[in-house]
Amino acid sequence: MKQCKDFGIFFLLFFLGAQWGQAQTEYRYADLVNRLTDLEGLARLPEEGLVCRQWSSYDRSSRYDEKTGKYVKWDANDDGFGGRGWIRVENDKLVLAEMEGPGCIWRIWSATPQRGHVRIYLDGAEQPAVDLPFADYFSGKVAPFNRPALVHIVANGKNNYTPIPFQKSCRIIADRDYGEFHHFTYTLFPKGTRVPTFSMQMSEEDNAALDRVNDLLLHVGPGSFRSHPEQITQTYTINLQPGKKEQIVLEGKRAIASIKVRPDLPNDTEERRKALREMTIQIFWDHQSNPSVWSPLGDFFGTGPGLNPYRSLPMGMNEQEFYSNWYMPFEQSAAIELLNEGEQVRRLTVEITHAPHSMPAGSYGYFHAKWHRDAFLPTEKERQIDWPMLKTDGRGRFVGVALMVWNPRGGWWGEGDEKFFVDGEKFPSLYGTGSEDYFGYAWSDPTLFEHAFHNQPLSEGNKGHVSVNRWHIADQVPFQRSFEGCIEKYFSNTRPTQYACTAYWYLSAEGRDPYGPLPPQERVDYYTRLTYPMDIAGIYVLEKPVGQLEEQHMGAFPKDKWQNDTQLWWVGQPGAQLKIGIQIPRKGRYQLTTRLTKAADYGIVQFYLDGKKIGKPIDLFYPDGVIATEPIVLGRFTLGRGLHVLTAEIAGSNPAAIQRYMFGMDYLDVKKVWF
Repeated sequence: MKQCKDFGIFFLLFFLGAQWGQAQTEYRYADLVNRLTDLEGLARLPEEGLVCRQWSSYDRSSRYDEKTGKYVKWDANDDGFGGRGWIRVENDKLVLAEMEGPGCIWRIWSATPQRGHVRIYLDGAEQPAVDLPFADYFSGKVAPFNRPALVHIVANGKNNYTPIPFQKSCRIIADRDYGEFHHFTYTLFPKGTRVPTFSMQMSEEDNAALDRVNDLLLHVGPGSFRSHPEQITQTYTINLQPGKKEQIVLEGKRAIASIKVRPDLPNDTEERRKALREMTIQIFWDHQSNPSVWSPLGDFFGTGPGLNPYRSLPMGMNEQEFYSNWYMPFEQSAAIELLNEGEQVRRLTVEITHAPHSMPAGSYGYFHAKWHRDAFLPTEKERQIDWPMLKTDGRGRFVGVALMVWNPRGGWWGEGDEKFFVDGEKFPSLYGTGSEDYFGYAWSDPTLFEHAFHNQPLSEGNKGHVSVNRWHIADQVPFQRSFEGCIEKYFSNTRPTQYACTAYWYLSAEGRDPYGPLPPQERVDYYTRLTYPMDIAGIYVLEKPVGQLEEQHMGAFPKDKWQNDTQLWWVGQPGAQLKIGIQIPRKGRYQLTTRLTKAADYGIVQFYLDGKKIGKPIDLFYPDGVIATEPIVLGRFTLGRGLHVLTAEIAGSNPAAIQRYMFGMDYLDVKKVWF
C-alpha cells in the first residue's frame, strides 16, 4: 500500500459512512460500499434484527447435541471436501450457502479456488447474479471484482470484500471442482430494510463508490478521521517515570477520533519488546471506576510484542509513530492514563484529536480494548480446544482482534477455527476453517503482509513470535445480550505454545467487561525460552542440530498414521546429525523401534547407537505424497543404566528426491526384552 501524504483525504471517511446504528430502512449500493470505511458508525449501538453470520467449509462432524448438552467432535479438523464442507448436494452441485434477506455478503475467502464455477443466485432469480470460476472471484481480472484494496491475495489467502447485497434470498451453488475451503461472511438487516439486488453490471454511481473506497483503503494511515469544524488536536510530551503514571483528561460531550504516540525506544529488539510491554495505556469513560481500555502500550496498536510496522484502516505503526483511528465517543469525560512499570524513564509524545458529537445519550457504545492471556477458558471438557478471545455481556459490536502467538518449537500452530457465539447461541453462527483463514491468509504462510482489514506484521517463520490481526468493519458482529469469540488452540501451554490477544469491541454503558489489568510478570517475558535437551513430539533431543528442527502437526495427512498427529521434523544437510537421548532405568536387553516419515523431499538416514553404526541406511524417499512407514526395528542391544545416545545422520538422498534432506520421526519406542 502507498503512504498517503495528504491526510485530508481521510476526512471524507465518515461523511461517506452509512451509519451502522441508525434504523435506516433503505440503502443504495453506494451506502453499503461506504460501510467498508465507516469507523464512526461502528460506535453506534446495533438495532434489533441486525446480525452477522458466516457460511464456511468447516468439518460438519462438529456439532452440538441438544439432548445431552454436549459438543461432539468439537476438534474435528477435516475442513473442505473430507469434512463435507457444504450444506447438501443437488443435481451433482454443492450447495455452499443459503440466506434469507435482506442482507449483504461482505467477505469471500478461499485458500484454493479452482476453475469450477461458483454461482450466486439472488432473490429467487433463475439466472445467477454471479457465475464465474471460483478462481476469478479473486483474480482481479473480472469487473467489478477488480479493485486491489477489495480483491487481493496475501500470503496465499484469496480475499474479496466487494459487497454483494440481496433483498429476499441468496443461494450459492458450486461445481464439485470449485476448489476447497471457503468463507462467505454476511449481514442480515432487520425486516423491512430495502437494499438493491447485486448485479455485475454496475451503474456509473456504483462504480464511482467502489473506486472511491478502493482509493481510500489503498492509502490508509494515521489521521483516518472525520473532519469537524470544532475539532481539536492536542499534543503532550511526557517523561514517564518508573512506577508512575500520567493522565490526560478530556471534558465534554466529545469523541476521540485519533490517538498517535511517538515513543522514544531502545534500539535492541528485545529491549523494545520489554519496554512496550512494561508501559500500559488505559482509558476511563465518563468517570467509570473500571477502565474500558487496558493494554500494554505496544499491543494496543494491534501487534506485539514490540514494534512491528504495518498500516491498516483503524490502527498501525512505523518506526516513529503508532496510531489508532477508532472512534471513541463519551458523554462527560475521558481519562487516558499511561503507566510505566519498568525501571527506565520513557519519553512519549502523545497527540489526541477529538471533537464534539451530537448524538443522543445512549446512542453510542463505549469503545473497549483489552489485552489478556488465557482468560475465561472453557470449563466443559469437550470444549477445551476453544481459546476465548473475547467474552462480554450487554449490547454492542465485536470489531476486531490482534492475536499474539509464542511458538518456540515451530510447527503449524494455527489449525484452529474461529467460533463466534452470539446472544447465548449453543452452536456458533460464525464457524471458520483455520486460524490463518480467519486472518485472511492460507496454508500457514509466514509471509508478512499489510492490508486495511487484516495483517501479519510479525512472523519468525511460524517458529517463535507471530502477530496477526483482523478488523471487522463492514462485517462487524453485532450482539444484543452477549458475545463469545473463540479460536481453537491445538497446542498446549506446556509445549509451549502460548497465546495472548487484544480484543476490540463497543459496549453499552450497562454492559459487562470482565477483563482487568494484569501485572508486569504476566506481560513481560512470560514466554518460555527453549533450552536443550528438550522433548519434541515425545522424543528427547539432546542438542540443537544443524538445520531446522520442530514439532510438526500431521493432521492434514492420513489419520491414525502418526501418534498424536505430530512428528519430530528436521531439515538437515548431508553429514548433519541429530542426537536423541535414551534413559535406561536398569541394565538389560532392549529393543529399539521407530516409525519414520517418507516423502519426495526426505533424505537417507543412517542410525548410530552410542557412536556405533546400527543397521543399513534407510531411504525415506517416496514420490506420491507423505506417508508413515511401518514400525522399523533398529535392533536389540544390551544397555547399561543411564543415558544412551541414538544418532540420526543425514547420509544423502535418493537421486530422484527433491534435495531438501528432510527427516521425520513419529516415535521412538524402547522396550525391555529377555533374549
